[in-house]
Amino acid sequence: MLSIVDAKPPAPAQLRSLNSSDLGVITWRVANFKERIREYVGIDPYTTRDPLEPNDDYDYSVVLDRKNLARVISLIAAKKDALPLPWSDIIADTLLHLQISKENASVVKYELMPKDNNNFYPYRYSTNIAGYIMFGSQICGIRREMG
Repeated sequence: MLSIVDAKPPAPAQLRSLNSSDLGVITWRVANFKERIREYVGIDPYTTRDPLEPNDDYDYSVVLDRKNLARVISLIAAKKDALPLPWSDIIADTLLHLQISKENASVVKYELMPKDNNNFYPYRYSTNIAGYIMFGSQICGIRREMG
């Protein structure tokens, strides 16, 4: 099993190499992940602005498929003052939760979701927004280099 110490967020070239089989696996894993995370938070039904702003106050993380770290299951922006999610209870043996920098989160987001806004769903504890979450099954296009 992959150690969290060895894990790194996917590089742009890895994200661009995803194929239709990978997208099928991502969609299946996202469905399972959503089921588990909804046991702890409510996820709003509509997307909102992207949290990746110059002076934001979020901790960023990514949920990846352990078998292929280029398969992004979710990108998360958690408010720094919000209660942390119980990742050990949410993540199955097939997934990996990894804290990443805002710069890495931005790279992942723009590779998978090149449109500029409204890619993230607010998630809540009770009625308070605790952060924002984007799912890999939302991929609206993978940026490709023209050759």
